[in-house]
Parts: sequence; C-alpha cells; structure tokens
Amino acid sequence: MALPKVGDKAPDFKTINQDGKEVKLSALKGQTVVLYFYPKDDTPGCTVEACEFRDGYTKLKKKAVLFGVSPDSAKSHTKFIQKFKLPFDLLADEDKTLATAYGVWIKKSMYGREYMGVARTTFVIDKTGKIAQVFEKVKPAGHMAEVYSVL
Repeated sequence: MALPKVGDKAPDFKTINQDGKEVKLSALKGQTVVLYFYPKDDTPGCTVEACEFRDGYTKLKKKAVLFGVSPDSAKSHTKFIQKFKLPFDLLADEDKTLATAYGVWIKKSMYGREYMGVARTTFVIDKTGKIAQVFEKVKPAGHMAEVYSVL
C-alpha cells in the first residue's frame, strides 16, 4: 500500500495494546491521534524516540492521543513500557496489517542484505479521521518537538 497523504482518510484499524485491550481508530473520532510507527522495542533509535514522547507526554496528551506501533507482541510492548516507564499505549502489529495499511512496511537494506521492515514514520490524524501531517524518515532525536509543533 502507498503512504497515505495529507487530506486522505486515515486507514481504520483494530488491534490490541500492550494489555490485550482492543484499540480501534474509528472509536477515537473527535480526537486528534498521533500514530508513530517504529521498527522494534528496546532498540537504540526506538528507545530514544519513545523516551522523547514519554518526556513530552504531559503536554502532548492535552492535544492528542498518542500510540506507538511496531510489529512486536503485546508482551514485548509491556516489557518496553515497564523498562522505560512509558505513559502511553503501544499497539501490537504482529501481522503487519497496520504497517501495510499505512504504507510503512517496506523493503529495507543493510550491509547489502535486503529485508522487510518498518519505515520510521509518524502520522497526525485530525478529529475527522483525516491525515493532517506525515513525518517520513523520522530521526528519533527531536521528533517529539516536531510532532508537537503541528498539533
């Protein structure tokens, strides 16, 4: 799937958070949602990004609902949340349905080896369910401030 563009209707989804509770985008209509996709729990860049969102969460949550999404399991998310005291939900996307729907499950390459993985991307979804902002090729350091500046 292609990356949704600003103005597109955000792909609806239904998945579970770290506690096994169902989360549906359509149930959040009327609220701004920040959906950040990251490759893997407890890896260097992903930890920097998650901790920045943690540190700015008090002010961000006044403007938006925040979710991190990766292909990790709910159990892995629980450990990541506990280790770094993350105050927001992480969504399990083990079958890569969300990453595919949002166009971030892509072919990557490292040291000449190709593999499929998550492109670090953040979507801001407005109160009507439309994409308001897309951050591609996110650099973890400073990203929280970038996201907050468009809310």
